[in-house]
Amino acid sequence: MWKSVFYKEWLKIRWFIVVYTLLGILVIGYIFLALKHNFAFTGGKNAWNAALFQGHQFYSHFKFMPLSGGLTIAVAQYLPETINKRLQLTFHLPLAENKVMLLMQAFGAGSLLISFLIFGGLFTGFSLIYFPIQMVADSLTTILPWLLAGLAANFILAQIILEPNRIFRFFYSLLGGFFLTIYFASSGSATYAPANTGLFFLTAMLSIVFVFSAYRLRKGGI
Repeated sequence: MWKSVFYKEWLKIRWFIVVYTLLGILVIGYIFLALKHNFAFTGGKNAWNAALFQGHQFYSHFKFMPLSGGLTIAVAQYLPETINKRLQLTFHLPLAENKVMLLMQAFGAGSLLISFLIFGGLFTGFSLIYFPIQMVADSLTTILPWLLAGLAANFILAQIILEPNRIFRFFYSLLGGFFLTIYFASSGSATYAPANTGLFFLTAMLSIVFVFSAYRLRKGGI
């Protein structure tokens, strides 16, 4: 039965995740074309000096790419279910209601993770052409909270969309917006490294909060 749930989710998000992944690849391509231009016309020494001592992040155009992906997949997954009231039909499947919801969430988050892994692999491979491994590691440490923000945004928006009560939706929107700002609080290279473990735990906790909204939706918004 879980295969049927995954197939249903794939039908909903397949074009969104494919287009999003292609756009992300294009953004990464643009970043490294610009970097290649800088190396060619200003010299590698100046580029290294900007990255090491001036805090320049040549990958800053990627900053909100994971966030946009998380929001897009959440809308693609859950908005049609609530508008057409199809989610109530899903609750009649021969699976525990919470298990169905967790499977849906796992598929969306897993699809995002695959895209993020593709982005991370391309970014790492191209970065190693221009910078030593320590500088690349620092860059990945800086990007990690942005990737986690994409997952967190997906979880938060799922909760907001599924919530049947307008007051609760407004409250979740404010609280969710606050949580998301945490992922972008630091702009310096690798300066957020000590907080990354905490961000992992925060993201993990956010991954299950949508169950409360789903429960209220099943019970008619009580």
